[in-house]
Amino acid sequence: MVEICSICGLPKDICACGEISKEQQKILVRTETRKFRRAMTVIEGIDGKDADLKKIAQKMKNFCACGGTAKNGQILLQGDQREKAYDFLIKMGYPKENIEVQ
Repeated sequence: MVEICSICGLPKDICACGEISKEQQKILVRTETRKFRRAMTVIEGIDGKDADLKKIAQKMKNFCACGGTAKNGQILLQGDQREKAYDFLIKMGYPKENIEVQ
């Protein structure tokens, strides 16, 4: 029996709901200076309803080889990881046009 997507009604094999939601998101990658002049990379704009932010944050921390967390709809990475985060988001399937690096 073929599983049917509850959102679009298509079989799970050809469902494009996840790709469509990725194309509609505007993601902002920026850096902040925190306590004791420490740099912190903040990634905003990833919809927590479609994607599990904690899993994405865990994969991103492994990719960037740094610490971090997911809080309040944001992914926080220790250090200036803007370029690595940008590369990771492109590998995850987010379009380049929708990712803004500051």
